[in-house]
This record gives sequence, structure tokens and C-alpha cells, in this order.
Amino acid sequence: MLLSFAPMEGVTNAEYRRVHRRFFPEADRYYAPFIAPDAGGRFKRSHLNALLPEANEGVTLVPQILANNAEAFLGAAETLAELGYTEVNLNAGCPSGTVVSKHKGAGMLGDAAELDAFLKEVFRRTPVAVSVKTRLGLHSTADFPTLLAVYRRYPLSELIVHARDREGMYQSKPDRAAFAAALEDAPWPVCYNGNVFTAGDLASLRRDFPALDRVMLGRGAVTNPALFRVLSGGEPLRREELRAFHDALLDEALQGGLPPVYALARMKEIWYYMIWLFPDSAKLCKALNKSRDLSAYRDAVSALFAQAAFDPAARFQGSLA
Repeated sequence: MLLSFAPMEGVTNAEYRRVHRRFFPEADRYYAPFIAPDAGGRFKRSHLNALLPEANEGVTLVPQILANNAEAFLGAAETLAELGYTEVNLNAGCPSGTVVSKHKGAGMLGDAAELDAFLKEVFRRTPVAVSVKTRLGLHSTADFPTLLAVYRRYPLSELIVHARDREGMYQSKPDRAAFAAALEDAPWPVCYNGNVFTAGDLASLRRDFPALDRVMLGRGAVTNPALFRVLSGGEPLRREELRAFHDALLDEALQGGLPPVYALARMKEIWYYMIWLFPDSAKLCKALNKSRDLSAYRDAVSALFAQAAFDPAARFQGSLA
């Protein structure tokens, strides 16, 4: 089973990827949070720096591009090819309202003809392999057969399917019945994405889809950074291991020059997920979230690890509405 780490904006940046790979090397690939090029294919210097090979040493990385204009996509792909990348990923799944309103991300799924025209131009000229991360539709999973017919016209390197429509955001139950169509006589590898939080979830997928050989993890893997190891038959996450991972993440952020206030904000974003490993920790979590400096934050983290119950098999139960 090929296991990939999903792109999680604001979380799985270069520092996170390096530290995660050091502690939990079982992930096969990481997908970088999307870059959004302008019409000429140019994108932010900070995004470029995060994709430099030296910033991702030891990490097998696939950059992701958010664009609905072929020239913008191809310009960014050419820059990434010059950095040595041989594959890029098209984001056709981001459900954010600001993204969708610009007909990007999942917004591209509302017009199959426009998506077809975009892909036709991209595959006519792309300097690298192109995979697609898609949802099942914009307003309904019933749209997926039409979208799938478009995808089947092109030599994708992989189709990654988040098994919800955009309306479902991250709250609706993944539509496995609709996803099944992607696997039928697929001309390219198909990867499943959506609500894989435990070994039991993966076992259920394997029962439903015996031919499935690749899965992408997002929220589940940020909640439990050892999830890739667990799904590979390894040991469950240990409390002291999580603490060491946390401390390394904070150190990496600070050593990279991030001001403490921004480092704290980044760590609190990660705690939005990891806190589910500590059931009944509301009071301790409140102290963590209220901390305004490194000293208070470190005290709150130490109290959480020392006092709260720890459940390495906990499922993520939050939402991203």
C-alpha cells in the first residue's frame, strides 16, 4: 500500500515535513500545500523557498498547483521542473469559499467543458508528469461520472479522489459508492482520500476495494503523526514520542528564524488536530490556547503531557467548516 501525506495548508510546510520524516519515516510521499501562480506562472518567493530541494532533504515531495489558467499552471510547472521535480499535482479539490469563488480548486468541477479545455492545453505542453487531486463534484457526487469521463481522456500520473463533493466540505460522510467508479478499468493509478484515521478505517477500505493500492492521509496523520507506521503494521504512537516530535517542530520553527509569536500560532494550528489524542483535556487545552509567550506555552504543553489521559488510537473529530 502506497501511503501519501496530503497537502495541509498552514500545517505541512517544509519544516513540518522534515521533522515528520525524521521521526516517522513510513510515509512514502508528501504533497506540498498548493502554490497559486499569477497569470504568468510566477508565485511567491516564500513558496519557492519551501520547495527548494535543500529545504526538503530526504523527503519525496510532489508540489501542488492551484490554477484554472493553463498558462499559469504551465509557467509554474516549468519553474518546478527547473528545480528538478518530475511531477506536479493539480488542485481540483480545495473547498474554500474564496478559492471556489475564483473557479479554482473544487470550483473547477462546476464546468466539465472548461476543465476539459484546461487539461487539454496542460497535457499538450507540460514539461512534467501531472496528477490530479479532485473531489467527486462541486454540488453533488452524482457529477463524478461526468468529471471522470474528462479525466480519462488524459494521461494522468495519478488520480487522487477526495470522496466528497465540495458541498460536503469535511463534514459529510465520504461517498465510497461514487468513488468506486474511479477504480473501474482505471487507466492510471487511483488514490483514495477521506476519513482514514485508524487501522480499522484502512481495513474497511481494503474490504470494500481489494484492488486499491494507495491511500492519502491528511487530518488523521496530523492528529496522529505515527499513523503511517500504524497502517504499515507498526507500533502505536507513544506519549513521549509525541512530546519529542512536538519539541522538534517548535525548535525547527524558531531556529528557522520564525518570530516566537508566529511559531506559537503555527504550533496551535497543529494542536487543533493533535489535541484529540488527549481526551477530556478541555481545561489544559484552554491554557495552551490562551498562552501568549513561549514560557507560558511550554508550561501549558508540559502540563498537558504530564496530566492528561492519552489515547494513541483516538480519531480526529473536529471540522474545517
